[in-house]
Amino acid sequence: MSISIAAIILAAGRGERAGSPHKIPKQYRLLGKKPIIYHTVCRFLRHPAITTIILVIHPEDRQICEQALAEFKERFIIVEGGSTRQISTLHGLQALKKFNPQYVHIHDGARPFIENELLDNIHNTLTPQEGVLPVLPISDTLKRVNHQYVLETIPRTHLYSAQTPQCFPFEPILAAHKQAKRVCKEDFTDDCAIAEWFGLPMRTIPGDPHNIKITWHKDFDTAHLYLQKKMQMFPDIRVGNGYDVHSFEEGDFLILCGIRIPFHKKLNGHSDADVALHALTDALLATRGAGDIGTHFPPSDPQWKNVSSEIFLRHALSLLKQAGGRIANVDITVIAENPKIGPYRHAMIENLMTILAITPDRISIKATTNERLGFIGRGEGIAALATASVLYPGEIPQ
Repeated sequence: MSISIAAIILAAGRGERAGSPHKIPKQYRLLGKKPIIYHTVCRFLRHPAITTIILVIHPEDRQICEQALAEFKERFIIVEGGSTRQISTLHGLQALKKFNPQYVHIHDGARPFIENELLDNIHNTLTPQEGVLPVLPISDTLKRVNHQYVLETIPRTHLYSAQTPQCFPFEPILAAHKQAKRVCKEDFTDDCAIAEWFGLPMRTIPGDPHNIKITWHKDFDTAHLYLQKKMQMFPDIRVGNGYDVHSFEEGDFLILCGIRIPFHKKLNGHSDADVALHALTDALLATRGAGDIGTHFPPSDPQWKNVSSEIFLRHALSLLKQAGGRIANVDITVIAENPKIGPYRHAMIENLMTILAITPDRISIKATTNERLGFIGRGEGIAALATASVLYPGEIPQ
Protein backbone atom coordinates (compact mmCIF):
# COMPACT_ATOMS: atom_id res chain seq x y z
CA MET A 1 0.00 0.00 0.00
CA SER A 2 1.36 3.44 -0.91
CA ILE A 3 2.04 6.04 1.74
CA SER A 4 1.40 9.78 1.53
CA ILE A 5 4.45 11.96 2.05
CA ALA A 6 4.34 15.75 2.03
CA ALA A 7 7.17 18.28 2.05
CA ILE A 8 7.55 21.62 3.78
CA ILE A 9 10.24 23.80 2.23
CA LEU A 10 11.35 26.64 4.50
CA ALA A 11 12.22 29.80 2.57
CA ALA A 12 11.20 32.63 4.89
CA GLY A 13 14.70 33.66 5.97
CA ARG A 14 16.45 36.83 4.86
CA GLY A 15 19.84 35.26 4.10
CA GLU A 16 21.88 38.04 5.71
CA ARG A 17 24.93 35.85 6.35
CA ALA A 18 25.18 35.15 2.62
CA GLY A 19 25.71 38.84 1.90
CA SER A 20 22.99 39.02 -0.74
CA PRO A 21 23.42 41.93 -3.20
CA HIS A 22 20.55 44.42 -3.48
CA LYS A 23 19.10 42.82 -0.34
CA ILE A 24 17.73 39.89 -2.33
CA PRO A 25 17.16 36.93 0.02
CA LYS A 26 19.65 34.20 -0.84
CA GLN A 27 16.98 31.69 -1.83
CA TYR A 28 16.04 33.95 -4.77
CA ARG A 29 19.57 34.56 -5.97
CA LEU A 30 20.51 32.85 -9.21
CA LEU A 31 22.29 29.52 -9.23
CA GLY A 32 23.07 28.97 -12.87
CA LYS A 33 20.12 30.46 -14.72
CA LYS A 34 17.49 29.78 -12.04
CA PRO A 35 16.98 30.94 -8.43
CA ILE A 36 18.11 28.63 -5.64
CA ILE A 37 14.51 28.05 -4.56
CA TYR A 38 13.65 26.91 -8.10
CA HIS A 39 16.25 24.15 -7.88
CA THR A 40 15.07 23.12 -4.42
CA VAL A 41 11.38 22.95 -5.30
CA CYS A 42 12.18 21.02 -8.48
CA ARG A 43 13.91 18.30 -6.47
CA PHE A 44 10.71 17.53 -4.61
CA LEU A 45 8.38 18.02 -7.57
CA ARG A 46 10.21 15.38 -9.57
CA HIS A 47 9.95 12.69 -6.88
CA PRO A 48 6.86 10.52 -7.41
CA ALA A 49 6.29 9.82 -3.71
CA ILE A 50 5.82 13.47 -2.71
CA THR A 51 2.09 14.23 -2.74
CA THR A 52 1.92 17.80 -1.41
CA ILE A 53 4.45 20.64 -1.20
CA ILE A 54 4.12 23.59 1.17
CA LEU A 55 6.49 26.49 0.53
CA VAL A 56 6.87 28.76 3.55
CA ILE A 57 8.00 32.26 2.58
CA HIS A 58 8.49 35.69 4.10
CA PRO A 59 5.36 37.87 3.73
CA GLU A 60 7.35 40.41 1.68
CA ASP A 61 8.59 37.79 -0.80
CA ARG A 62 5.34 36.64 -2.41
CA GLN A 63 5.88 38.50 -5.69
CA ILE A 64 9.50 37.43 -6.18
CA CYS A 65 8.60 33.87 -5.19
CA GLU A 66 5.72 33.67 -7.66
CA GLN A 67 7.98 35.02 -10.40
CA ALA A 68 10.73 32.52 -9.60
CA LEU A 69 8.34 29.56 -9.63
CA ALA A 70 5.75 30.73 -12.17
CA GLU A 71 5.91 27.52 -14.21
CA PHE A 72 5.01 25.45 -11.14
CA LYS A 73 2.33 27.70 -9.62
CA GLU A 74 -0.33 24.99 -9.64
CA ARG A 75 1.91 22.41 -7.99
CA PHE A 76 2.70 23.83 -4.55
CA ILE A 77 1.05 25.92 -1.83
CA ILE A 78 2.50 29.15 -0.48
CA VAL A 79 2.25 29.80 3.25
CA GLU A 80 3.57 32.89 5.00
CA GLY A 81 6.14 32.22 7.69
CA GLY A 82 6.85 33.82 11.03
CA SER A 83 9.69 35.61 12.77
CA THR A 84 11.69 32.40 13.42
CA ARG A 85 12.34 29.13 11.64
CA GLN A 86 10.42 27.29 14.33
CA ILE A 87 7.31 29.46 13.90
CA SER A 88 7.53 29.14 10.11
CA THR A 89 7.65 25.36 10.39
CA LEU A 90 4.55 25.34 12.58
CA HIS A 91 2.73 27.47 10.00
CA GLY A 92 3.66 24.93 7.35
CA LEU A 93 2.53 22.00 9.47
CA GLN A 94 -0.79 23.66 10.23
CA ALA A 95 -1.36 24.28 6.51
CA LEU A 96 -0.74 20.58 5.87
CA LYS A 97 -3.31 19.46 8.41
CA LYS A 98 -6.17 19.39 5.89
CA PHE A 99 -4.17 17.07 3.62
CA ASN A 100 -3.49 14.64 6.48
CA PRO A 101 -0.25 13.12 5.14
CA GLN A 102 1.29 10.17 6.92
CA TYR A 103 4.79 11.67 6.81
CA VAL A 104 6.32 15.06 6.18
CA HIS A 105 9.74 16.21 5.05
CA ILE A 106 10.96 19.49 6.52
CA HIS A 107 13.67 20.95 4.32
CA ASP A 108 15.82 24.06 4.10
CA GLY A 109 15.02 26.07 0.98
CA ALA A 110 18.72 26.87 0.65
CA ARG A 111 19.66 23.21 0.08
CA PRO A 112 19.16 22.91 -3.70
CA PHE A 113 21.01 19.64 -4.31
CA ILE A 114 18.80 17.05 -2.61
CA GLU A 115 18.87 13.92 -4.76
CA ASN A 116 16.22 11.25 -5.31
CA GLU A 117 18.57 8.63 -3.88
CA LEU A 118 18.61 10.35 -0.49
CA LEU A 119 14.84 10.80 -0.55
CA ASP A 120 14.41 7.13 -1.40
CA ASN A 121 16.69 6.11 1.46
CA ILE A 122 14.67 8.24 3.85
CA HIS A 123 11.38 6.76 2.63
CA ASN A 124 12.69 3.22 2.95
CA THR A 125 13.61 3.90 6.59
CA LEU A 126 10.33 5.48 7.68
CA THR A 127 8.16 3.94 10.39
CA PRO A 128 5.09 5.39 12.14
CA GLN A 129 7.01 5.61 15.43
CA GLU A 130 10.27 7.27 14.30
CA GLY A 131 11.62 10.20 12.36
CA VAL A 132 14.55 9.96 9.95
CA LEU A 133 17.59 12.24 9.99
CA PRO A 134 20.34 12.25 7.32
CA VAL A 135 23.73 12.89 8.92
CA LEU A 136 27.38 13.19 7.94
CA PRO A 137 30.35 12.29 10.16
CA ILE A 138 32.39 15.28 11.27
CA SER A 139 35.89 15.20 9.81
CA ASP A 140 37.37 18.35 11.39
CA THR A 141 38.89 18.34 14.85
CA LEU A 142 36.56 20.14 17.26
CA LYS A 143 37.73 22.66 19.87
CA ARG A 144 35.90 24.34 22.70
CA VAL A 145 37.02 27.98 22.75
CA ASN A 146 36.57 30.83 25.20
CA HIS A 147 37.82 34.38 24.53
CA GLN A 148 39.95 33.14 21.62
CA TYR A 149 41.70 30.50 23.72
CA VAL A 150 41.24 26.74 23.35
CA LEU A 151 39.75 25.16 26.42
CA GLU A 152 39.67 21.57 25.24
CA THR A 153 39.52 19.24 22.26
CA ILE A 154 36.18 17.54 21.87
CA PRO A 155 36.25 13.89 20.75
CA ARG A 156 34.54 13.39 17.39
CA THR A 157 33.27 9.94 18.28
CA HIS A 158 29.50 9.81 17.89
CA LEU A 159 29.38 13.39 16.55
CA TYR A 160 27.62 14.08 13.25
CA SER A 161 26.34 17.09 11.35
CA ALA A 162 22.62 17.08 10.61
CA GLN A 163 21.15 17.71 7.17
CA THR A 164 17.68 18.23 5.81
CA PRO A 165 15.23 17.00 4.73
CA GLN A 166 14.32 15.63 8.11
CA CYS A 167 11.28 13.37 7.81
CA PHE A 168 8.71 12.68 10.51
CA PRO A 169 5.38 10.98 11.09
CA PHE A 170 3.07 13.94 10.55
CA GLU A 171 0.88 13.89 13.65
CA PRO A 172 3.75 13.48 16.18
CA ILE A 173 5.86 16.31 14.74
CA LEU A 174 2.81 18.60 14.58
CA ALA A 175 2.05 17.76 18.22
CA ALA A 176 5.69 18.43 19.16
CA HIS A 177 5.64 21.88 17.57
CA LYS A 178 2.33 22.76 19.20
CA GLN A 179 3.64 21.67 22.60
CA ALA A 180 6.81 23.73 22.14
CA LYS A 181 4.69 26.77 21.36
CA ARG A 182 2.48 26.21 24.41
CA VAL A 183 5.44 26.14 26.79
CA CYS A 184 7.27 28.95 24.96
CA LYS A 185 10.19 26.67 24.10
CA GLU A 186 11.70 28.57 21.17
CA ASP A 187 15.42 27.79 21.14
CA PHE A 188 15.44 24.77 18.81
CA THR A 189 17.74 25.00 15.80
CA ASP A 190 16.15 22.22 13.78
CA ASP A 191 13.09 20.00 13.84
CA CYS A 192 15.01 16.94 14.96
CA ALA A 193 15.80 18.83 18.18
CA ILE A 194 12.08 19.40 18.77
CA ALA A 195 11.41 15.71 18.13
CA GLU A 196 14.12 14.73 20.62
CA TRP A 197 12.66 17.08 23.24
CA PHE A 198 9.17 15.69 22.60
CA GLY A 199 10.36 12.10 22.88
CA LEU A 200 10.03 11.09 19.23
CA PRO A 201 12.90 8.73 18.33
CA MET A 202 15.06 9.80 15.39
CA ARG A 203 16.82 7.19 13.27
CA THR A 204 19.88 8.36 11.34
CA ILE A 205 20.89 7.44 7.82
CA PRO A 206 23.96 8.49 5.80
CA GLY A 207 23.55 11.96 4.34
CA ASP A 208 24.90 13.30 1.06
CA PRO A 209 28.03 15.49 1.08
CA HIS A 210 26.70 17.35 -1.98
CA ASN A 211 23.50 18.27 -0.14
CA ILE A 212 25.01 21.53 1.07
CA LYS A 213 23.18 24.41 2.67
CA ILE A 214 24.03 27.76 1.13
CA THR A 215 24.66 29.94 4.17
CA TRP A 216 27.74 32.06 3.54
CA HIS A 217 28.81 34.01 0.47
CA LYS A 218 31.57 31.48 -0.26
CA ASP A 219 28.96 28.73 -0.41
CA PHE A 220 27.72 30.20 -3.69
CA ASP A 221 31.10 29.46 -5.27
CA THR A 222 30.89 25.84 -4.13
CA ALA A 223 27.32 25.55 -5.39
CA HIS A 224 28.15 27.05 -8.79
CA LEU A 225 31.08 24.66 -9.24
CA TYR A 226 28.94 21.66 -8.35
CA LEU A 227 26.16 22.79 -10.67
CA GLN A 228 28.63 23.26 -13.53
CA LYS A 229 29.94 19.75 -12.95
CA LYS A 230 26.40 18.35 -13.10
CA MET A 231 25.69 20.34 -16.24
CA GLN A 232 28.75 18.81 -17.88
CA MET A 233 27.43 15.37 -16.97
CA PHE A 234 23.95 16.19 -18.33
CA PRO A 235 24.41 18.86 -21.03
CA ASP A 236 21.37 20.59 -22.46
CA ILE A 237 21.46 19.07 -25.95
CA ARG A 238 18.27 19.56 -27.92
CA VAL A 239 17.31 17.79 -31.14
CA GLY A 240 15.03 19.34 -33.75
CA ASN A 241 13.46 17.85 -36.88
CA GLY A 242 12.31 19.58 -40.03
CA TYR A 243 10.46 18.44 -43.14
CA ASP A 244 9.64 20.27 -46.34
CA VAL A 245 8.37 19.44 -49.82
CA HIS A 246 8.08 21.40 -53.06
CA SER A 247 6.61 20.48 -56.41
CA PHE A 248 8.32 20.95 -59.76
CA GLU A 249 7.45 23.50 -62.40
CA GLU A 250 9.03 24.52 -65.67
CA GLY A 251 12.57 25.84 -65.34
CA ASP A 252 16.21 25.13 -65.98
CA PHE A 253 17.73 24.83 -62.48
CA LEU A 254 16.87 24.29 -58.84
CA ILE A 255 18.60 25.20 -55.58
CA LEU A 256 19.50 22.78 -52.79
CA CYS A 257 21.53 23.81 -49.73
CA GLY A 258 22.20 27.08 -51.50
CA ILE A 259 23.81 25.38 -54.52
CA ARG A 260 22.44 25.91 -58.02
CA ILE A 261 21.86 22.56 -59.77
CA PRO A 262 21.15 22.48 -63.54
CA PHE A 263 17.92 20.62 -64.29
CA HIS A 264 15.06 20.80 -66.76
CA LYS A 265 12.68 21.82 -63.98
CA LYS A 266 12.74 24.08 -60.94
CA LEU A 267 11.04 23.89 -57.57
CA ASN A 268 7.88 25.89 -57.10
CA GLY A 269 7.82 28.14 -54.05
CA HIS A 270 7.37 31.67 -52.73
CA SER A 271 11.10 32.05 -52.06
CA ASP A 272 13.83 30.22 -53.96
CA ALA A 273 12.15 26.95 -52.82
CA ASP A 274 15.36 25.49 -51.37
CA VAL A 275 13.64 22.49 -49.83
CA ALA A 276 16.78 21.36 -47.97
CA LEU A 277 17.45 24.70 -46.28
CA HIS A 278 13.77 25.02 -45.40
CA ALA A 279 13.84 21.67 -43.61
CA LEU A 280 17.09 22.60 -41.85
CA THR A 281 15.70 25.97 -40.78
CA ASP A 282 12.68 24.25 -39.22
CA ALA A 283 14.96 21.78 -37.43
CA LEU A 284 17.02 24.58 -35.89
CA LEU A 285 13.93 26.56 -34.90
CA ALA A 286 12.59 23.43 -33.21
CA THR A 287 15.51 23.37 -30.79
CA ARG A 288 14.39 26.78 -29.53
CA GLY A 289 10.70 25.93 -29.54
CA ALA A 290 10.42 28.88 -31.92
CA GLY A 291 7.76 27.72 -34.34
CA ASP A 292 8.49 27.00 -37.99
CA ILE A 293 9.68 28.85 -41.04
CA GLY A 294 6.15 29.92 -41.95
CA THR A 295 5.79 31.61 -38.57
CA HIS A 296 8.76 33.87 -39.21
CA PHE A 297 8.48 34.23 -43.00
CA PRO A 298 4.84 33.78 -44.05
CA PRO A 299 4.43 33.03 -47.77
CA SER A 300 1.67 35.64 -47.87
CA ASP A 301 4.28 38.38 -47.31
CA PRO A 302 5.52 39.68 -50.69
CA GLN A 303 8.89 40.78 -49.29
CA TRP A 304 10.00 37.12 -49.24
CA LYS A 305 9.15 36.54 -52.88
CA ASN A 306 12.09 34.84 -54.66
CA VAL A 307 14.55 35.59 -51.81
CA SER A 308 17.39 33.25 -50.94
CA SER A 309 16.53 30.70 -48.26
CA GLU A 310 19.87 31.49 -46.68
CA ILE A 311 18.08 34.50 -45.14
CA PHE A 312 15.72 32.15 -43.32
CA LEU A 313 18.55 29.93 -42.14
CA ARG A 314 20.59 32.85 -40.84
CA HIS A 315 17.57 34.13 -38.94
CA ALA A 316 17.23 30.76 -37.20
CA LEU A 317 20.95 30.88 -36.42
CA SER A 318 20.56 34.32 -34.84
CA LEU A 319 17.89 32.94 -32.51
CA LEU A 320 20.23 30.13 -31.51
CA LYS A 321 23.04 32.59 -30.89
CA GLN A 322 20.84 34.78 -28.68
CA ALA A 323 20.24 31.76 -26.45
CA GLY A 324 23.90 30.72 -26.49
CA GLY A 325 23.23 27.68 -28.67
CA ARG A 326 26.01 25.84 -30.50
CA ILE A 327 25.32 23.41 -33.31
CA ALA A 328 26.63 19.91 -32.64
CA ASN A 329 25.64 18.46 -36.00
CA VAL A 330 23.10 18.66 -38.82
CA ASP A 331 21.80 15.83 -40.97
CA ILE A 332 19.84 16.39 -44.20
CA THR A 333 18.21 13.74 -46.37
CA VAL A 334 17.00 14.82 -49.81
CA ILE A 335 14.30 12.54 -51.26
CA ALA A 336 14.11 12.74 -55.06
CA GLU A 337 14.19 10.56 -58.17
CA ASN A 338 16.05 13.30 -60.02
CA PRO A 339 18.29 15.24 -60.26
CA LYS A 340 21.19 13.24 -58.86
CA ILE A 341 22.60 14.96 -55.78
CA GLY A 342 25.96 13.17 -55.54
CA PRO A 343 27.95 15.48 -57.86
CA TYR A 344 26.90 18.53 -55.80
CA ARG A 345 27.14 17.09 -52.31
CA HIS A 346 30.64 18.45 -51.60
CA ALA A 347 29.63 21.97 -52.65
CA MET A 348 26.54 21.76 -50.44
CA ILE A 349 28.62 20.77 -47.43
CA GLU A 350 31.10 23.57 -48.06
CA ASN A 351 28.28 26.11 -48.28
CA LEU A 352 26.76 24.90 -45.00
CA MET A 353 30.19 24.97 -43.37
CA THR A 354 30.37 28.68 -44.17
CA ILE A 355 26.83 29.52 -43.07
CA LEU A 356 26.74 27.38 -39.92
CA ALA A 357 30.40 27.91 -38.96
CA ILE A 358 30.93 24.22 -38.20
CA THR A 359 33.36 21.62 -39.51
CA PRO A 360 32.42 19.17 -42.28
CA ASP A 361 32.38 16.18 -39.92
CA ARG A 362 29.34 17.80 -38.28
CA ILE A 363 27.40 18.01 -41.56
CA SER A 364 25.69 15.06 -43.21
CA ILE A 365 23.93 15.38 -46.56
CA LYS A 366 22.37 12.27 -48.04
CA ALA A 367 20.04 11.54 -50.92
CA THR A 368 17.61 8.73 -51.59
CA THR A 369 14.82 7.95 -54.01
CA ASN A 370 11.24 7.07 -53.16
CA GLU A 371 11.47 3.84 -55.18
CA ARG A 372 9.14 5.38 -57.77
CA LEU A 373 6.33 5.54 -55.22
CA GLY A 374 4.04 8.51 -54.68
CA PHE A 375 4.40 12.01 -56.07
CA ILE A 376 8.18 11.90 -55.59
CA GLY A 377 8.40 8.59 -57.40
CA ARG A 378 6.42 10.08 -60.27
CA GLY A 379 8.93 12.91 -60.52
CA GLU A 380 6.50 15.59 -59.39
CA GLY A 381 8.64 17.13 -56.65
CA ILE A 382 11.33 16.84 -53.98
CA ALA A 383 11.14 16.42 -50.20
CA ALA A 384 13.79 16.91 -47.53
CA LEU A 385 14.19 15.77 -43.95
CA ALA A 386 16.58 17.52 -41.55
CA THR A 387 17.72 16.86 -38.01
CA ALA A 388 19.79 19.27 -35.93
CA SER A 389 21.47 18.79 -32.56
CA VAL A 390 22.18 21.99 -30.64
CA LEU A 391 23.99 22.43 -27.31
CA TYR A 392 22.57 25.17 -25.10
CA PRO A 393 24.12 26.57 -21.93
CA GLY A 394 22.60 25.80 -18.56
CA GLU A 395 21.07 22.76 -17.01
CA ILE A 396 18.36 20.52 -18.35
CA PRO A 397 15.08 21.63 -16.74
CA GLN A 398 14.20 19.41 -13.83
